[in-house]
Parts: sequence; structure tokens; C-alpha cells
Amino acid sequence: MIQPAAPSQSDIRHDWSRSEVEALFALPFNDLMFRAHSLHRQYFDPNEVQVSTLLSIKTGACPEDCAYCPQSTRYETGLEPEKLMEVEKVLQQAAAAKSSGASRFCMGAAWRSPKDRDLPYIVAMVKGVRDMGLETCMTIGMLSESQAQTLAEAGLDYYNHNLDTSPEYYGDIITTRTYQDRLETLSHVRDAGMKICSGGIVGMGETASDRAGLLQQLANLPVHPESVPINMLVRVEGTPLAHEADMDPFDFIRTIAVARILMPASHVRLSAGREEMNDEMHALAYFAGANSIFYGEKLLTTDNPEANSDMELFGRLGIRPEQHCVERAPENPSPQFYDAAAASH
Repeated sequence: MIQPAAPSQSDIRHDWSRSEVEALFALPFNDLMFRAHSLHRQYFDPNEVQVSTLLSIKTGACPEDCAYCPQSTRYETGLEPEKLMEVEKVLQQAAAAKSSGASRFCMGAAWRSPKDRDLPYIVAMVKGVRDMGLETCMTIGMLSESQAQTLAEAGLDYYNHNLDTSPEYYGDIITTRTYQDRLETLSHVRDAGMKICSGGIVGMGETASDRAGLLQQLANLPVHPESVPINMLVRVEGTPLAHEADMDPFDFIRTIAVARILMPASHVRLSAGREEMNDEMHALAYFAGANSIFYGEKLLTTDNPEANSDMELFGRLGIRPEQHCVERAPENPSPQFYDAAAASH
């Protein structure tokens, strides 16, 4: 097995300017891919991809107005709301995910923020999944300091809370919570000692500068998110973005490559929208530095490539699922730095 080259800490920066990030996006495609792939090899085995499964544990009836989301009560999408799943049913799904090759189990609930009365059930899910030897991840909306602490004490490994897009374009996508709200939740999560999964969605009508702005925000956090999901818009009839134009596939690959360059020690995840990507686009994304996927036939409420299709492509590309292990320590774990960053926005 080819071992990654020794990483250089000088590659990890937190002071990127917008013009620097835009310049990366503007590089000739081959130059950008070479730079991203070379850096990827310094931090990761280029032939391993981390595999996660995502389960919707509470579907629909969300009061937020995210323009891309079929789970909002504001849009008629035909989605049938479902109450919070029973703990035992969630654990059954986790066991099935592990048997299919997943090393991380992510649970998502369509809440603006969880109610304290729901936390005992959430805690039981986290503990049960951890007992199976799986890494745990949750995405259940905005968290207070005390809620983040409760989840951390339960042993939650990761908390997902995306920034979605650039600060400038954010108001065109959602008005029911602010960018600062999102940053504060990330701050509570980091202060509680959990790892962060945070990225965004592209293909929502944003400009290349907005994509640069999203990645700049993530890369300039004092501690980079350990996982950076890059979602491609899934257009759902009934949502405001249902008829958004197709995104150029090369622009999507550029976003993956720039994320890899800016956050070289983070897992960059192919998330929603993979069902629109052919095998060649997947292969380019892995070469550009994507090394994490959601695995299975459903991604919350949207389709995802069938699990066996992923494994077949892995075989053709010589890629192995990454084995469960304790991920790197944050390169700068001081929570005081994180608080300062949140306050600056």
C-alpha cells in the first residue's frame, strides 16, 4: 500500500482572502487538479474513501424556509411528515448500515432546533450506535450550549451543521435563521468537544465568488471542520429552486478541489446530488480530493446511488472503504479561538 507523504503543517492556513480563493477557482483545470491531488496525497491514502450512512430519524414539518429543502412546511412537495423514530428502529438501521460496510452512522432530524424533551431519545440513539462500534453523527438543527454538552457527554462524535453558501448569498436561500446563528451552533459544538461536519450546497444559482466565499468561511475557522460535505442541489418540485439550471460538472469538481486545497487535513464528502453524477464524474471527484461519501439508497429524503453501485465503482478504481479509526486531533483545538471567530462575523 502506498503511504501518504508526511503532511506539512504549513499547508494548513486559516487566513485565506476571498481573492486568493477565487484565484484557485480560476486556475486551469489540470493545474487545479494536480495541486489538489498532490496535497491530498500528503494527508490521506488516495485510494481510501470513508463511508457513512445517513438516516432520517424525523422527517418533514420543519418551520424553516430553506429554498432547497422539501422538508419545509412552507412548500408543497408531497413529502409525508414522520415523527421521531423509535430508538430500537434506529439501532436496527445502524446495524444494517454496519453490515453493509459503513463506518459512520449519521442521524438527521428536520427540526429548527431540538426540544429538551426529545434529548433522552437522541442520547439513547447515540449510545446505542456507539456500542456497535460505529462513529456517530447528528444533524438536528441549532443547538444551545447545554444541548451541545448533553450530546457530547453521550459520546456523539460529530455534529453536522452546514453554512449552506456564502454570507452574501445566504439571504437568498434562507431567512428564518441567520449566518451568525449557524456559526454560534458550530461554536457550541466545538466548545463541547465534538468534531464538526460543515459544508454547503452548490448549484443553487450562486456565483463562483459565492462558492469561494463559502469555502473561505469554512477554511478560516480557527479549527477546520473534520468533515466538509459538498452537496450538489437536488431539485425538488414545489421548492423555490425546483427549476434551477444544471450546474456545470467541472464547476462542481473545482469546488471539491478547492475545498481540498484549503482544508487539506479534512475529509471532503460527496453528499447530496451524487445520483446525478456518472462514474467518470465520481472518479474525477475522488482524484480532486473527495474521500468520503454517504452510502446507501436514501440521503434523508432524496435518492442516492445504490450501495452496490458504489462498491462496484470502488472496485474498478482500486478504492477501499476507509476503516473506522480515531481521526486526527484538531490542528488548533483552543475553543477561545473559535469564539473569537464567531464574534467577528
